[in-house]
Amino acid sequence: MIKTKTFVIAEIGINHNGNFKTAVKLIKKAKLCGADAVKFQSFIAEKVVTKKLGLATYQKNRKTNLNQKMVDMLNKYKIDQDAQIRLAKECKKNKLEFISSAFDMESLNFLIKKLRVKTLKIPSGEITNFPYLVKIAKSKKNIILSTGMSNIKEIGEALSVLIKNGSKKNKIKLLHCNSSYPTPVTDINLKTINYLKNKFKIEVGLSDHTTSVIIPSAAVALGAKIVEKHFTLNINQKGPDHKSSLDPINFKEMVSFIRHIEKALGREKKIVTNSEKPNLKFSRKSIVAKKNIKKGERFSIKNITTKRPGIGLSPMLWNKVLKKKSNKNFNKDDLIH
Repeated sequence: MIKTKTFVIAEIGINHNGNFKTAVKLIKKAKLCGADAVKFQSFIAEKVVTKKLGLATYQKNRKTNLNQKMVDMLNKYKIDQDAQIRLAKECKKNKLEFISSAFDMESLNFLIKKLRVKTLKIPSGEITNFPYLVKIAKSKKNIILSTGMSNIKEIGEALSVLIKNGSKKNKIKLLHCNSSYPTPVTDINLKTINYLKNKFKIEVGLSDHTTSVIIPSAAVALGAKIVEKHFTLNINQKGPDHKSSLDPINFKEMVSFIRHIEKALGREKKIVTNSEKPNLKFSRKSIVAKKNIKKGERFSIKNITTKRPGIGLSPMLWNKVLKKKSNKNFNKDDLIH
């Protein structure tokens, strides 16, 4: 993963709607929008959910059949393993990292052993899945752990399982996340980023499900090193995640904001920058003659004052100048020296 700048992940997820050509188009668009990686979802529906489980509330609001079972919806939007192999090659061609979240053990095994991905993304719903976490830990891969719907105790326990089973702490990244689609701005709680960073001494990013293009750059200003955002070709398409995603125009704008913030953050020191140096003499003041002063006359508040430009004696030397004798004649407004 890129360490010199914010690592931006375009989460395609299932926004390809099960169509391989759409997935390829999304990869190409993500590259043009400035993403560093794209993330898919790997699953075998029958191994993820029970047959009777219905849809989540947010999934029912996306032009779907209200009585549809989740297993049927997932099967509609899946991309099989052969297609994922081809998509990983497409990512490589476009110089994007291929990342996927596995939702079952077989799919996880596929990502580790067949695709040999660099990074495994643990979705929020798997943070309490002990055997799943152990399997990931033993892979020794880079890990991104999303923390939606979890409390601080659960996050700590998940990290403990990962580290005890082989993960190096410096290879784990946390994502602050709110698993509401879309997330109300009032619930995004960006201050949690630094809270998690200080609590676990680990790198933290943001998985953002708001519809805002600005919030991710605010997260970067607060120290987020990774930003993940759902990505779609059109937010009005059928499907559960399109409405909480950004289209290419808005995603590109979001990345632009992030890159501007990175430049603005600069360094942790206070210096006079090259751009402001020319303004020093026009903004600061020097000690000058308040009126004509004769040689031998003592300086006092009656005959000296401070005025621009700041190219003479600094007013910080005021007390040293007072009561000293003038060594020459000065006209009004002359710099004292």
